[in-house]
Amino acid sequence: MKDILTQSYGYIFEEALIDEIVKVATFKEFKADDYLIEIGDYIKTMPLLLNGAIKILREDENGDELLLYFLERGDTCAMTLTCCMGQSKSRIRAIAETNGSLLMIPVEKMEDWLTKYKTWRNFVFDSYNVRLMEMLEAIDTLAFMNLDERLYKYLTDKAKVIGDTEIHNTHQEIAYEMHTSRVVISRLLKALEIQGKIKLHRNKIEILQF
Repeated sequence: MKDILTQSYGYIFEEALIDEIVKVATFKEFKADDYLIEIGDYIKTMPLLLNGAIKILREDENGDELLLYFLERGDTCAMTLTCCMGQSKSRIRAIAETNGSLLMIPVEKMEDWLTKYKTWRNFVFDSYNVRLMEMLEAIDTLAFMNLDERLYKYLTDKAKVIGDTEIHNTHQEIAYEMHTSRVVISRLLKALEIQGKIKLHRNKIEILQF
């Protein structure tokens, strides 16, 4: 466990902190589409993502979801941090975008390390800042971008996160995450294909331009 933790976080944490993480953390593997955190859950551990990708979503009063941001290797979730520290219920849903693994840190250690390790404190504060910027970007995207621009950004962001130019999502799945209808998504995807930005295949979308 220490080797993979060092690969993902060695450039951030000193060896003493990595040794402590190895002692107290719980290792967990996940598969694509696994539900890792559900809305309303009490969060008692904080995740450190070792590999893979996780999408973080919000749900409105009608049960429709909206994608907020992705987590990648070396990330943690600011929403989870907030719930851990405040001992409150989760307001987000975390679903695995790809196969991967993570470490779960007990909340009491999370608090201890804030005063004990400067690198941990910086990591937590930086994580808050990064996630805040991503949520502001999500708000800007909703407020100022046309739906075709939002769709293209969604596709290119997902391709970067999974490290593949081929996206294996149905039109309905994309519509659900973008809070619109499948018919609209299908029409916009066809328009993007005509523009030469993507190529539509059976059961997959290929990104041609970034």
